[in-house]
Amino acid sequence: MKKVILDLAVTLDGFIEGPNGEIDWCIMDDDMDFDGFLSGIDTILYGRVSYDAWGNFQPDATADEVEKRMWKEVHSKDKFVFSSQIREDERAVFIHSDIAAKVSEIKNREGKDIWLYGGASLIKTFIQLNLVDIYRISVHPTVLGSGKPLFEDLKDRLELHLLKTNVFKSGVVQLIYEPKN
Repeated sequence: MKKVILDLAVTLDGFIEGPNGEIDWCIMDDDMDFDGFLSGIDTILYGRVSYDAWGNFQPDATADEVEKRMWKEVHSKDKFVFSSQIREDERAVFIHSDIAAKVSEIKNREGKDIWLYGGASLIKTFIQLNLVDIYRISVHPTVLGSGKPLFEDLKDRLELHLLKTNVFKSGVVQLIYEPKN
């Protein structure tokens, strides 16, 4: 069965974006092997706001070939958007009800794992519904002081088991966890 992987960057003080939505503090090291991560997934799950911002993002014409290739790979994946809006989109399937059942259906398809891209409210919903199989959190050496926290309004304690730690040359530390059963 496919796994839902929450893969995202967080600041040292636990924010996934700054107070004005800024993510300019995110670092992409060559040694992070993001291409390897992308090759292990075939599906991306978005909230509507994140999808509208990034689901069809195209890098500037002056972007380097590495960035262009990365975005081409991202856009080659199946995309599902969780939203209260009912909307037709030829590049994504919009889901507006029965999240747990729809995720179960997606997980039971043949193929590779699933990237839970976000945004914050979708991540919160997935955590509350116990739909995240792997937490792949990259802690960046930046302290913002305020912003949108990763873990917000949790109803229950979340117990995790550390699977692996990766340390990158930039100082980013990636922590990979699975929920304890």
